[in-house]
Amino acid sequence: MSSRDSEQQRASRSSQESADDVVLDTAAATDHKAALDADVDSLLDEIDEVLEVNAEEFVKGFVQKGGQ
Repeated sequence: MSSRDSEQQRASRSSQESADDVVLDTAAATDHKAALDADVDSLLDEIDEVLEVNAEEFVKGFVQKGGQ
């Protein structure tokens, strides 16, 4: 019976460690998403500033040459 109890304890610890890993992975993913969101917001703000200064020049930079 002692052997069975120790197997259950190991299984319980393993299950708890897996749950902890999931929580850590979720927290890391949330932090990563927040960082990406901040980067995208920063890029959009920069584009907005360029458009406020000289929208025509900005758009000309994206015009395809040679009918492509």
